[in-house]
Amino acid sequence: MTKAQKEDNELALIKSVLTRFPIGASLEEIKSSSGIDWQERTLQRRLAKLEKEFKEINVSGATRTTRYHLIGQVLAESLSVEHDLIPLSKDGQSILKQVSKPIQQRKPVSYERTFLDAYEPNKTSYLTDNEIGRLSKIGNTALPDEPAGTYAREILSRLLIDLSWNSSRLEGNTYSLIDTQRLIAFGKSALGKSATDTQMILNHKEAIEFLVQSVEETGFNRYTVLNLHGLLSNNLLADPSASGRLRSIEVGISHSVYLPIAIPQLISELFNVVLAKARAIENPFEQAFFIIVHLPYLQPFDDVNKRVSRLAANIPFLRHNLSPLSFIDVPSKLYLNGLIGVYELNRVELLKDIFLWAYERSALKYTAIQQSLGEPDPFRLKYRLEMRSLISGIVTNGLNVGLASNRIEERARELPPEDQNKFIEAVETEVLSLHEGNIARYQIRLSDFEKWQISWQTIT
Repeated sequence: MTKAQKEDNELALIKSVLTRFPIGASLEEIKSSSGIDWQERTLQRRLAKLEKEFKEINVSGATRTTRYHLIGQVLAESLSVEHDLIPLSKDGQSILKQVSKPIQQRKPVSYERTFLDAYEPNKTSYLTDNEIGRLSKIGNTALPDEPAGTYAREILSRLLIDLSWNSSRLEGNTYSLIDTQRLIAFGKSALGKSATDTQMILNHKEAIEFLVQSVEETGFNRYTVLNLHGLLSNNLLADPSASGRLRSIEVGISHSVYLPIAIPQLISELFNVVLAKARAIENPFEQAFFIIVHLPYLQPFDDVNKRVSRLAANIPFLRHNLSPLSFIDVPSKLYLNGLIGVYELNRVELLKDIFLWAYERSALKYTAIQQSLGEPDPFRLKYRLEMRSLISGIVTNGLNVGLASNRIEERARELPPEDQNKFIEAVETEVLSLHEGNIARYQIRLSDFEKWQISWQTIT
């Protein structure tokens, strides 16, 4: 990717961030909301270009109170109308109007099987060719020929935080982004938060790691989706035995007149049909959106259905090394209304508007993050699994300098002669660079890391 393309992506990301701040944003707010560790001068240069060259932002305030405003953005005293944040199609607006009526004015409906039966993989398409083309362009990571999951592993530490927090936030979780980062990176739960909120975040982390680490085995099959539910629902259901199992009880949908099916045999049959159709879809973006629509509509589990669909939607992105979908900044009420449009009307246009916007928002962020990290080292990419296993073992087994050096040399001798010295150098560099903020990439617990720090300098 050229320097100009990198700058264009950064400018687009800044504009996307500013849509979240109707009264303008400070430099620090832009930096923290973008998720990128900007150099302050770089960020200021980008903002200056948007202001003076492209005339797309206004600047107000003095040095310490400077705020940046997106020109043309509708300013409001509050954000009570969430859909102002996402441009909606005419069909999307029509659906929103219908599902926003008082619940007493909406007719109760049950599961409509023809909605699923009418969908023929690779013939029916919820996304248009133009929409798929645009998503393909912005989701491209320039790693299509690398092993499945390569891109996700490169940005795993950021993905764990973003997707865990945003998916939990859509369920009403009260953790902040910083709280989530501390919990995932350091294992420290936030003060004043419920055990349920903490468990929900931790469950997301484990479920995402399951998808990334098992990318060659996972897919739209019973094993993957049932285990996703088992991980996401762990310690959160009234009936612990329901975790990872299909529903055998009646359920209702909050804020909706939709009544899901209650016959266990039919739920199991339709669950298999949904997965079979998802597997047959060739385009990864259509696959993702199909599962976002049909898993929540079926409600195959006692609870946690939406969470399962959000993580399952990332399966094709992981397998094709496309930018993931982490639902950054998606308004919870609008997202729920999009699903209600599916539940009550069998209409997907509102949910599709949200999906398209959310994917672009996520892709812009991860593109900028990848660029800030630089080009990946092909050698480290080649031996990423060997390095992760070795470094994790050094720490969890509490090896000191001498024992660790011996272990690294032993492992290196198993590799081709031309790679041995470079492998030793790469692993030793990583070991010496370990700190609390990067141990998650090696699946090292904070408690093990702290113990290892004590033993590291001991002499045997």
